[in-house]
Amino acid sequence: MSIDSFRKIAADPHSQAVVRRVIAENWRIYRRNYALAILCMVTVAATTAYSAYIIRDIVNEVFDKKNIQMAWIVAGVILGLFALKGLAGFGQDVILNRIGNNIIARYQARAYAQMLRLGVGFYHETRSAYLVGQIGQNIAGIRNLLNQVITVVARDFLTLVGLVFVMVWQDPVMAAGSLVVLPIAGYVIARYVKKMKTLSRREVNLNARVNAAMVESAQGIAVLKAFTLEEQMAAKVGTLIGEAEKQANRIALVNARTRPLTETLGGIAIAGAVAFGGWRVIAHGADPGALLSFLAAAMLAYDPARRLAAFRVQFEKSLVNARMLFELLDTPPRQADRPGAPDIIVDSGEIVLEDVCFSYGGGEAVLDHVSFRARPNTTTALVGPSGGGKTTIINLIQRFHDLDSGRILVDGQDIADIAIASLRRRVSYVSQQPVLFEGTVADNIRYGRPEATQAEIEEAARLAQAHDFIMELPAGYDTEVGEMGANFSGGQRQRLSIARAVLRDAPILLLDEATSALDNESEKLVQQALDRLMKGRTTIVVAHRLSTIRNADRIIVIDRGRVVEEGSHATLVRKREGLYSRLYSIGAAEATLPEPEAANYG
Repeated sequence: MSIDSFRKIAADPHSQAVVRRVIAENWRIYRRNYALAILCMVTVAATTAYSAYIIRDIVNEVFDKKNIQMAWIVAGVILGLFALKGLAGFGQDVILNRIGNNIIARYQARAYAQMLRLGVGFYHETRSAYLVGQIGQNIAGIRNLLNQVITVVARDFLTLVGLVFVMVWQDPVMAAGSLVVLPIAGYVIARYVKKMKTLSRREVNLNARVNAAMVESAQGIAVLKAFTLEEQMAAKVGTLIGEAEKQANRIALVNARTRPLTETLGGIAIAGAVAFGGWRVIAHGADPGALLSFLAAAMLAYDPARRLAAFRVQFEKSLVNARMLFELLDTPPRQADRPGAPDIIVDSGEIVLEDVCFSYGGGEAVLDHVSFRARPNTTTALVGPSGGGKTTIINLIQRFHDLDSGRILVDGQDIADIAIASLRRRVSYVSQQPVLFEGTVADNIRYGRPEATQAEIEEAARLAQAHDFIMELPAGYDTEVGEMGANFSGGQRQRLSIARAVLRDAPILLLDEATSALDNESEKLVQQALDRLMKGRTTIVVAHRLSTIRNADRIIVIDRGRVVEEGSHATLVRKREGLYSRLYSIGAAEATLPEPEAANYG
C-alpha cells in the first residue's frame, strides 16, 4: 500500500509540485534537525524489529533448553532495547515538535507579510476574519504535511521493512502469503483520495466562516445588542457550526473507513499464519521459536502498516491546506511597484488629477473623468452628496487602488511610476474611521514616525488636543488602548489618530472627515490644531462641517463621480442654481452640509 501511495502521489503533477515546494522551502533550514529525527526513527524501527527477532532465542535458548544464564542475557538485551527505543522516541517527538512549531511561526510571519503587501482592494473582496481563520488552518496543514512525510518514510516505512525482513528471515513461505493483503488494501483506499480533496477544501472554508462570524460578532457587539440580534445571530452562527460539524464528520468517516479494512486484512493474515504455522510445527516439526518470532513481527507490523494504509488519505488533506496557503502567498499585489521604480521627490507637494476614471473590480464607474489641481500651501475641500466618490479620491492619491484610466501627479510625477512606500511616507492621513492598534497610547502615536522621541509624541498629542485626556488615564501614555481602541470614545480615538498624522509631519495632508467624531467643543480645538498643521502643506480635506469648508482655499464639488463645481466658498455660494449653494442654504442652520436623501450612489 505505501509503495502504491507514493507512486500515485509522485505521478500527480499538482501534488508533486506542492510537495516539492514544501520540501524546497523547509528542508534546507531543518535538514540537520530532520537528520537527527530520522536517526531517532531509524533507531525506533531497528529496536522494534529486533524485539520481534529475539523472541526466537527466548523460545529456543531459554524455554526449550531451560538455560537460566541465557534468560538473564536476553532479559538484559530486552531492557536495553526498550530503554533505547524510549530515548529515541523522546528525541524524535521533541525534535519534530520544535520543527513544527518553527514552521508555523515562519509561515505565520510570511502570511502576515503577504497580507500587508496585498492592496486595499483585496480586503474589499475578502472578509478579514475569514482570511485569518483560513490561514491558521492551512499553516497547520503545512506542518502536518512535512511531519507526515518524515514519520511515514523514516519511522513507519522503515519499521515495516525491518519487521517484514524478520518475517521473511524466520519463514519466507508464510511471509509471502501474509503480504498478499497489502495490494488489496492499497486498491480500496485509493478510491477515498479524490473525495478527501473536495471535503478538505470545504472544511477549511466552513471553519473559516465560523471563525469570521465569531470575530465580527465580538467587534460589533454593541450594534448586535442594540438591535437585539442575539437570537438571529445565534441561529445564523449555529447553522454554520452545524455545517462545519457535518463536514468534519464526513472527513472522519472517510478516514475511519480504512480502519475496518486494515483490521480485517491484518486479522486474515495473522490468523492464516497461526493456523498454517501451527500445523507445520505440529505436523512437520518446524521451529516453534521461528513461528513465534514470525507472529510477533507480524503483529508489531500491524500499526505501521495501518498508518501507511491511511497515509494517502490524510496526506491529501494536508496537500489541500498547503495549496490554499500557497494560493494566498502567491497572490500578486495589485499595486505592486514597477521594476526599478524610483522614490518620489516631493518639493512643493502639488497634486493634479488628470481625467481620472475608476471603478471597483470593473463594475459601475465611481469616478468619471475627474480632473482638478490641489496647489501647494493651500487647502482643497472635497464636498458633495455621500457616495459621490470623495473618499475614493483620497484613497487613489495614496494609490490604494490602480486607476482605470487617467493620471495622478505629485509634483509632476505620475504616482503609478514611483515606489509606493516612498509616496505614502510623504503623506499624513487621517481616516474617516479612526483606527488604533494593539499597544499603548504612545505606541499608536509613534506609528506616525517610529523614530520619534517621547517629547515629540507628547508635542504631537498637544497639537491634536489629546495630551490632557491622555494624562488623566491610569498609566498616561503607557495606557493600553484595548482591542481597536475600545477603551476610548470616538472623539478620543480620532484625536489620537490626528496626533499620529501630526507626528508624521509630511508635506501632503489628507483628511477624510477628520473631525466627524468630535463634539462641537473638541471639534473647535482640533480644528485650531489642524489649521496650524495645514500651514506649509498641500491639504485635501473631505468635510461636511462649514467651519472647515469656509476656510478652504478651493472647493471641489463632487456629484455622482464627477466634478460639477469648483471655486472658493464665496464664489460657489453666489451660484444660486449650483449644487453647493443649495447644500449650503439647507445646512447653514446646522453648520454642516447635509446628506440629501436621494444621494445613494457608490
